[in-house]
Amino acid sequence: MKAKQCIEIFNRSINDYHKTDHVDAEMPTVFPSDSVEHLMYLKNWIDTVQWHLEDIVRDPQIDAAYGMQIKRRIDKSNQHRTDTVEHIDDYYINLFKGVTPKEGVKINTESPAWVVDRLSILCLKIYHMQEQVNRKDADQEHIQKCQQKLDILLEQQEDLSASFDELLTDYEAGNKKIKVYRQMKMYNDDSLNPVLYNTKK
Repeated sequence: MKAKQCIEIFNRSINDYHKTDHVDAEMPTVFPSDSVEHLMYLKNWIDTVQWHLEDIVRDPQIDAAYGMQIKRRIDKSNQHRTDTVEHIDDYYINLFKGVTPKEGVKINTESPAWVVDRLSILCLKIYHMQEQVNRKDADQEHIQKCQQKLDILLEQQEDLSASFDELLTDYEAGNKKIKVYRQMKMYNDDSLNPVLYNTKK
């Protein structure tokens, strides 16, 4: 699955979320649960919900207890996001498992799924910047500044898409080797939690 297909799925997820625009909205079943399309949709849905959770927690008037509740929910969302990225990497690893990398080939700085992650976040930035550009209650200076930012985001999306597709082509041709490191979040590992694990001798 190349960049254009990923972006189409991400935009569908974002639009579906904004039909209710609520962090507790249930994700609709759009693709078969065992498909890569489902994984891509789920990835962006997680990102979209978390985007709005972060909006909530940034409210300077937020009740402290409620803010902590949202912060813990964001931590849980981050782990879900990481798990989903790893499942997407499994898809790409499986896709190219029959390819023998050429001798001496290099490893990319990011795995395919972490590039997908960046594409997903870019789609969210573009959606919300476009919202600002379309505002009828904002002054022209605000609209102009947002349009400039939107143009940069769209250019970034185009460049990242081209780089991602080129990376997949390199994998297919054996010109690069996929290597994945599983992520470790310290707040999900009790042995690394300074509150639970006292390092003093």
